[in-house]
This record gives sequence, structure tokens and C-alpha cells, in this order.
Amino acid sequence: MREISKLSELEQGEKALVLEICSEESMGRRLQELGLIKGTEVTCIRKSPLGDPVAFLIRGALIALRLEDASCVKVQNCEVQDWD
Repeated sequence: MREISKLSELEQGEKALVLEICSEESMGRRLQELGLIKGTEVTCIRKSPLGDPVAFLIRGALIALRLEDASCVKVQNCEVQDWD
């Protein structure tokens, strides 16, 4: 299992736990309102054909994030699951 450091680095089917958000105040608040708080499990569900945006399963909701925003979220790898 490989270590992940940013949410934007997750591949389809990978899960990770949120460690912290490293972003300006307004974007950090927005990401927290979407459910990205410390300890939350996030799963990468789908990547668009060009790779941006990416759909994540966060607290039961499917949410698309731009890679720029997802790269502000530090995570720790959990496990791999196949989502074909």
C-alpha cells in the first residue's frame, strides 16, 4: 500500500483519512463545510476523462472537487477497493 499525502493524488478506488486542510481561510472553510474534517474517510470514486475534476465519496455524499482544491487536503492512505 502506498502512502498518499494529498487528496488529489488518490487513484480511483483508493480510500484515505483526512489529516488537515492547508488552504486559505475561505477555501478551507468551504472544504470543511463539504465534510472534509480531520478523521473523515474519503474515497476516490471517479476521475473525469481529462483528470479534473474528481468525484469523491465524503460522508455519504458524492462531491466533485477540482484538483487544485483537492491538493489542499492532506490525507493518509487507508485501503484499496475496486470501483469498476
